[in-house]
Amino acid sequence: MSRPEHQAPPDIFYNDDEAKKYSSNSRIIKIQVEMCERAIELLALPEDQPSLILDIGCGSGLSGSALEEAGHQWIGIDISSAMLNVAVDREVEGDLILGDMGHGMPFKAGTFDGAISISAIQWLCHANHSAHNPRKRLYKFFSTLLASLTRCARCVFQFYPENSDEIEMITTQAMKAGFYGGLVVDYPNSTKAKKYFLVLMTGGVAQLPKALGTGEEEDETNRVPYSKRREMAKQARGKLVKGSKEWIMKKKERRRQQGKEVRADSRYTARKRSGRF
Repeated sequence: MSRPEHQAPPDIFYNDDEAKKYSSNSRIIKIQVEMCERAIELLALPEDQPSLILDIGCGSGLSGSALEEAGHQWIGIDISSAMLNVAVDREVEGDLILGDMGHGMPFKAGTFDGAISISAIQWLCHANHSAHNPRKRLYKFFSTLLASLTRCARCVFQFYPENSDEIEMITTQAMKAGFYGGLVVDYPNSTKAKKYFLVLMTGGVAQLPKALGTGEEEDETNRVPYSKRREMAKQARGKLVKGSKEWIMKKKERRRQQGKEVRADSRYTARKRSGRF
């Protein structure tokens, strides 16, 4: 099957039909959430206070929901209006912005404590219009992103490189913009589970996180999914389990306090609904 980047520009590829898949297909939801939870782990955020995170290529808000579950606030930016419409229908808590990351990040200096991006940055490696220069667009993106972050912040980009040239192009422009860091490749010996994470840092001295699944003694069939590990950790800390009625009621009350419109409570509150994460 042809890669999405070869079929159409992202604002056209992610149309209404494609956007609906990201809120109704259980397999897509599971993969997106697990990758986001791994990205949050790699961010290494302080556990004693909430952080403001930029979600780049936020889509339908699945990764934003994982950030909310982890106790953080977020702002999302995406080029697809159809995907953002799904996020609005899902009543996500983050603010949403329609924008092309290749045009740069439109935020004030020092706004965010970190940033994540799931399956998005590889789109910048392709020229969808005659005026597009992938290297210049990558540099514009990384340089403006760097300016919008606080000191000692981290960014984590999960992406699907087509080849080694794309990895080199992305990492070179990130370092040229002023970031340092590198690739973390989870389960490098598994065709199915292998995932690329570009971990970038703005300052300070820190080593790259260790990749998962690099030890010969680790059996892939015995891996504990990211979501399961996070749920067990939350239960151990006495936190509300995501999706429970208590968790949903607390989320709705938080949205009311923010002055946002919230659906009225009813006997159907917290019941499972088709197409909702």
